[in-house]
Amino acid sequence: MSTLRVYLRIQAMMFVFGLVGPIFLVVFFAAPPDPEMRWMFWWGLFITAADILIALVVTDSTVRSERAVAAAHARQEAEDG
Repeated sequence: MSTLRVYLRIQAMMFVFGLVGPIFLVVFFAAPPDPEMRWMFWWGLFITAADILIALVVTDSTVRSERAVAAAHARQEAEDG
């Protein structure tokens, strides 16, 4: 599977689990300006950034393990030759 497809699938899953971050950002920008709602912006930004970074790390780990399995399989086939 291509790396982009893996990333998009994992990122979609992360946004389902971490939906509160984007919701905080939407509510912050949709609501009238209020200094007491500043926490929504910062927490929404932090949660959304964490979702993206976690998806990148999980994608990297997944792609590396798939490549290692494929290399081991190719080595085994070459030995059986």
